[in-house]
Amino acid sequence: MRQRSPWLFFLLVFILSIPFWVLGAIATSQPLPINVPISALMAVCPMIAASVLVYRETGWEDVKKLFKRCLDVGRVKSKIWILVAFTFMPLLLLMQYGVMRWLGVPLPSLGVPDMTALVSLFVVIFILGIGEELGWMGYAAEPMQERWGALIAAIMIGVVWGVWHTVPFLQNNVTPTWIFWQYANTIGLRVLIFWVYNNAGKSVFVAILFHTMSNIAELVWPFSGDSYDPFFNTIFVTVAVVIVTILWGPKTLAHFRLGRER
Repeated sequence: MRQRSPWLFFLLVFILSIPFWVLGAIATSQPLPINVPISALMAVCPMIAASVLVYRETGWEDVKKLFKRCLDVGRVKSKIWILVAFTFMPLLLLMQYGVMRWLGVPLPSLGVPDMTALVSLFVVIFILGIGEELGWMGYAAEPMQERWGALIAAIMIGVVWGVWHTVPFLQNNVTPTWIFWQYANTIGLRVLIFWVYNNAGKSVFVAILFHTMSNIAELVWPFSGDSYDPFFNTIFVTVAVVIVTILWGPKTLAHFRLGRER
């Protein structure tokens, strides 16, 4: 663990992402089934970067251990955290949807999603989530939170995570204001991912699940297309981050009521 270099990892992630950014710039059509540019396939880059660095640092056996962590359900001692990872963001955005409707924000009616399409989309986004979280949480999280604590490490990775998304955001033809609030939202989401990850025995699977359900809630249900507003989402995510930090403590985000272990 002490041999790991998060900063080299971040640099390698950005370098590996360049071909995907170029592909997104020259693509003349939208081949993906959701409202994201083709450059979003750069999601595999954190996994590749982590694999390269782990192989360089400790060898092939540890690369295999890294990949096994995408299904490390055995680490989760309290299975309630699997349920938290699965439901937290959909419920938070459902609450946000209700508040926005109450405020008179024009939104499409809340319908019942096509479950077949939703399950297929879940599988696709989960696979892309593996590509990201094996790097962010499987490689970079531990040495950073050992040095700076969970909250600071989460914010630092969240900033890098947000900046990394700049090119896909621009290629999706969104406004600078939209990008600003999505940056802020991205940082908050990373704190929440650290929260479930640490409470779930440092399970990368739980981080992937949380990431997947967050994307589904933003892109498909209860929001869809242009109805998603990162400004409102940032407000709700920030409130959640403040509550989590107060109740579980900034050092680990895993000691309930300011230092008392669950």
